[in-house]
Amino acid sequence: MIVGMPSMTQADAQGLCSFVDASPSPFHVCATVAAQLAENGFTELRETDAWPAVSGRYYLTRGGSLIAWSTESAGKGGTGESGPASPFRIVGGHTDSPNLRVKQHPDLVQAGWQLVGLEPYGGAWLNSWLDRDLGISGRLSVRSGGGRSGGGRSGDAVEEVLVRVDRPILRVPQLAIHLSEDRKGVQLDPQRHVNAVWGIGGEPRSFIGFLAGEAGVDADAVLGWELMTHDLAPSAVVGEDSSLVSAPRLDNQGTCYAGTRALLAAVAEPGDCTPVLALFDHEEVGSMSDRGAFSDLLNSVLERIVLLRGGGREDFLRAMSGSVCASGDMAHATHPNYPDRHEPAHRIQVGGGPVLKVNQNLRYASDAAGAAEFALACDRAGVPLQRYVHRADLPCGSTIGPITASRTGLSTVDVGAPQLAMHSARELMAARDVRMYADALAAFLTPVR
Repeated sequence: MIVGMPSMTQADAQGLCSFVDASPSPFHVCATVAAQLAENGFTELRETDAWPAVSGRYYLTRGGSLIAWSTESAGKGGTGESGPASPFRIVGGHTDSPNLRVKQHPDLVQAGWQLVGLEPYGGAWLNSWLDRDLGISGRLSVRSGGGRSGGGRSGDAVEEVLVRVDRPILRVPQLAIHLSEDRKGVQLDPQRHVNAVWGIGGEPRSFIGFLAGEAGVDADAVLGWELMTHDLAPSAVVGEDSSLVSAPRLDNQGTCYAGTRALLAAVAEPGDCTPVLALFDHEEVGSMSDRGAFSDLLNSVLERIVLLRGGGREDFLRAMSGSVCASGDMAHATHPNYPDRHEPAHRIQVGGGPVLKVNQNLRYASDAAGAAEFALACDRAGVPLQRYVHRADLPCGSTIGPITASRTGLSTVDVGAPQLAMHSARELMAARDVRMYADALAAFLTPVR
């Protein structure tokens, strides 16, 4: 046991570290969450299949997004299953994080160096990716059947293959200070300055061919890819008193982990609402994709749940009108070296509990009713609640909250856990916030009425 840290806090902090290390890409996040759900009695469904009209625990994936739910609630009158118009309680989040991603023609040679062409994904803090040992992860789309090494080609069917290389094969080197024009730092051009070195030589090598070999498929069977870099330094509990978690991708795998723990806690004590976990890809680039928060994914799943309970369109609309969503995304803690960058009356402390995020221009979806729902959840969970407001003279980021609210009509509240260094290749949060965040989300999923 870590000295000075309560056993539950220690377990959750280390659990988050293990979760993040297992999940270098959105596709791996979904695989990690799916494995935890399957261990707890959840059954995978496919959107193309007919779903069972039986109460139970279910999940589905669409690319790098995942929706999970349980209809094992008591329902009205304690019948053992939810009625058709029973409301939903939803915890939302996103599976993607800013990083460097592989271009479509990645093989480059420059000055005797073999390079891999990369470009930023989302609002990556580019300087944080320099001089790090980087692995690669994501998925390959390969010709089905013939994709495996030694196989022959077979038709036009395509299958998805996860790939992950945890060896230090890539590195984006910093410019030496002696070559900087003013020695005050380098302005990074995302077109020219973030390509990664992966070898020496005058002839380009096939990076996709290399990854095909790592995935055990034929190089000529690879038809498409979504590949991204990840920092190879393992997540860790740090600080003299082991009070901090240092890890990549805390934004937003901190929510993915806490949300999964919350859903598992909620299904252990079912209530009148249907608990739902909705984790979307592509939040960092605007959510406008087939699996982003702007898609029909959440609405279609919720409507199918109502239909399988024997309800109709009227029941679906009734269920939605009584439902609430907590949009979970990590929050800015007050930075000790830059306290002036924060709203003076709304200082956020790491280790101080979950954060309610409010923005008058609706960059966050929280309104008074949603704020009250989350405040009640924190009260039931026995955890403190912090309230965040962005400086009025700085542009404010956004979340899936406003998107979810406008696409579904659900009352939505934006929440998170405090952290430093958001969008860096390496981020920092308090170990004790991991447990408090999960407990608050679990209480939100199981309201007392």
